[in-house]
Amino acid sequence: MRIAILVLVLLVGGCGAAGSAPAPTRADSSKRASRIVSINPCIDAVLMRVADAAQITAISHYSRDPRATSIPIAVARRFRATSGTAEEILALRPDLVLLSGALPPATAVALARLHVRTLELPLPQSLAESEAQVRTIANAVGQPERGAVLAGRIATAVRRAQPPQGAPVPALIWQGGGLVPAGGTLPDEMLRAAGFVNLGAAYGLKNWDILPMEYLVAKPPDVLLTAQHSGRDDRQLGHPVMRRLRDRIAVRDFPERLLFCGGPTIIDVMNRLSAVRRSL
Repeated sequence: MRIAILVLVLLVGGCGAAGSAPAPTRADSSKRASRIVSINPCIDAVLMRVADAAQITAISHYSRDPRATSIPIAVARRFRATSGTAEEILALRPDLVLLSGALPPATAVALARLHVRTLELPLPQSLAESEAQVRTIANAVGQPERGAVLAGRIATAVRRAQPPQGAPVPALIWQGGGLVPAGGTLPDEMLRAAGFVNLGAAYGLKNWDILPMEYLVAKPPDVLLTAQHSGRDDRQLGHPVMRRLRDRIAVRDFPERLLFCGGPTIIDVMNRLSAVRRSL
């Protein structure tokens, strides 16, 4: 299975079902956490910008993987990484754990017994949800003013990416394995904000879905954004049919790392989409 799909499952579903485990203590924004552990790479990206480095005890091991990280690898290597097991987390003696999705029951029980605060955050599906999540994380780590600054930077990037008046350009973000963000996703809203119309719905797709290459070639968009990790060859993207398609439509690279996270990643996404729009 492609690593990007695995990452998406991780972001949406977390590490497992909580079952009947007692809920750990919820995050209290009145306290400034001094030993923060994050077990999600998207949260790591926000944490790097709103918390002091000394507050961060550990980040997700995915942030050290070039195929999954939303922060520079050199930055990720400055921090301890954890895979999110109960043993690892408890050994770090955190006073705040940031996660996306439910904790495994054993981990939830252990954290609850030790009164470790947690903050569970869903994968944001809109720009508004992402802005609210940035502020929530900043409040939880005791740095609300930094959250406001980061939210402002994201809003500015979205505003600057808005093109002059004109008809939206039909576009599609497509991975070699066929994974496509359609309506109801954060990439869909960012495409629209940058002057594109996402053709995912025209193929009958919803949310994150798979689009076979045959359908793409039969009804191509005006702009195809090919999401591929720079260090990996993709057989479908290099298929002769895809090479011929490049003669008919505008095909532009769209780094795979920009697909799955909100927060500061939105700034990079909007800058890339704006550059693509200007290049047409």
